[in-house]
Amino acid sequence: MIVVMNPDSSSEHIGHVQRLLGEMGAVSCVIQSARGKIIEIVGGNGHVDKSILEGAPMVERVADEQSPLMAMDRKPGDQTHEVPLGKHAVIGGKKLAVIAGPCSVEDQSLLLEIAHAVKEAGAVGLRGGAFKPRTSPYTFQGLGEPGLEMLARAREETGLAIVTEVMCVQQLDAVKECADMLQIGSRNMHLPVLLAKVGEQDKPVLMKRGWSATFEEFILAAEYVMKGGNENVVLCERGIRAHEDYVRNTLALAIIPEVKRVSRLPIIADPSHGTGRAHLVTPMSYAAVACGADGLLIEVHVDPRRAWTDGSQSIDPVQFRSLMTNLKAFAEVSGRTL
Repeated sequence: MIVVMNPDSSSEHIGHVQRLLGEMGAVSCVIQSARGKIIEIVGGNGHVDKSILEGAPMVERVADEQSPLMAMDRKPGDQTHEVPLGKHAVIGGKKLAVIAGPCSVEDQSLLLEIAHAVKEAGAVGLRGGAFKPRTSPYTFQGLGEPGLEMLARAREETGLAIVTEVMCVQQLDAVKECADMLQIGSRNMHLPVLLAKVGEQDKPVLMKRGWSATFEEFILAAEYVMKGGNENVVLCERGIRAHEDYVRNTLALAIIPEVKRVSRLPIIADPSHGTGRAHLVTPMSYAAVACGADGLLIEVHVDPRRAWTDGSQSIDPVQFRSLMTNLKAFAEVSGRTL
């Protein structure tokens, strides 16, 4: 059980609640978060009366351990938190935010060609990996900082917001200098040290679901970031591993309305990684928007067959333009615009 104190609680209020817990036979500790103090019940052999705690001065609420949400839980009437994406877009509002681009940055001219194409079709963000975590150490790992410079140039020419991955604390300064939104990839969702450091800086964060992460693990990874003070977190459902091997991952779209039910965090879907097959990207994009996604993250390449990474799940600019045109109907049915 966790006792959430009001942000302006004094040390006397904290002490009062801890004395109440002690009288109930509970052992507690105080945790400092960016939003205030939290008292966690860590042991004891007594019975904790939740109603007494809720009546104590400056107690905001008492949460069961089964409820992992602290920083961004949804209460009746709450709206989805709107997270800024660059200077001209938000994720979580009435307008869908579509982020598109190559899996990895390959060269400047190609990146600019893709960037102009996706912007003309309606994208508000450009994705592209400068640092690429790969399963095999013998495959292309990204261009590194030169790739970041190419992304920055693409923003200058197109005005698109840049979304790119940071893989470790040592890369953080370089990536945040370039990116408008920092991506935490599926492999790194489980790294508390990286999440905490990302939470201490003010750039928005895109949190991709780990490929075998449970719903609770996914939410708590975002809580690690928000505990550091950065509440501008966007969740991304990108598929999880299952026994099915026809698709690269199983795009678990049921998680989207569930996030909407319990959290104010916006959530987008990645149908590219979620399927691993280019011909499935369009229908799964429609499905994700229909069930409440706040946006999409899509891999686009001018010649997918020659892409250095993930060409099999990338669509070309013509296919992307068609997707965006037809997506309008699904957006309207969901009460959104594009």
